[in-house]
Amino acid sequence: MSEQTILVTGGTGTTGSRIAARLRARGVHARVASRSSACRLDWAEPGTWAPALAGARAVYLAYAPDLAVPSSDEVMAAVTRAATAAGVRRVVLLSGRGEPGAQRAEAAVRRAAEEGGLDWTVLRCSWFVQNFTEGQFAGPLATGELALPVEDVPEPFLDAEDIADVAVAALLDDGHAGRTHELTGPRALTFAEAVAEIAAVTGRPAHFRPVPFEAYAAELAAAGVPDDVMGLMTHLFTEVLDGRNAAPTDGVQQALGRPATDLADAVRRSALAGSRA
Repeated sequence: MSEQTILVTGGTGTTGSRIAARLRARGVHARVASRSSACRLDWAEPGTWAPALAGARAVYLAYAPDLAVPSSDEVMAAVTRAATAAGVRRVVLLSGRGEPGAQRAEAAVRRAAEEGGLDWTVLRCSWFVQNFTEGQFAGPLATGELALPVEDVPEPFLDAEDIADVAVAALLDDGHAGRTHELTGPRALTFAEAVAEIAAVTGRPAHFRPVPFEAYAAELAAAGVPDDVMGLMTHLFTEVLDGRNAAPTDGVQQALGRPATDLADAVRRSALAGSRA
């Protein structure tokens, strides 16, 4: 395995950075690719794909901004075919639960991989705990209030560290080819419950406030959020967060042989790491 090169797309992001670190710890060459990294890969520029794929034996596919974006399935099929042409033998796709667009992209990757003789694995994931600790919700939480257009819809928030562990297993180990791992945290919590637990763990007061989507969208627009991201947020908050993904799964247990990490434990670990920095 030490002689393999693994291409990690989105390699500077939440999951990609963790995957790259784990691969390197196992003596595997992790080639980090993104629009701004030394190895440049831009989903909108197919000419950047072949140089990034050259010599890689496996690829972690993390499409940005999200597989819910129209035509993402076409892009994922094309990059999977490019991977076949480059001699890649295995692809692992980061996907989302309950998103029709993501399911179309999954199907496109499966077809293209099977046509090219590649092993494929899909990681179908729930919302990340890290959205609260280092992502788009971290800033508002630091001020003491998180306001989002969602009511009492539960979500089994998933630790990105668990995603990285499953991804590395799928990239390097046997037994994951042809499988879709549906990954969630062990408990379903509403956003209000999650924020309350985060406040309790960190000792920093914070509360959650539901707001109408129109008000939230106006705030994003005023902050200069691009139209494509606005469309994605509309999709996530008005369609996906309707209770369809409320039930936790045992996907992490099935993939790794251990339970998924609880939100409180993930937040506690993040807080301790921050205090040592």
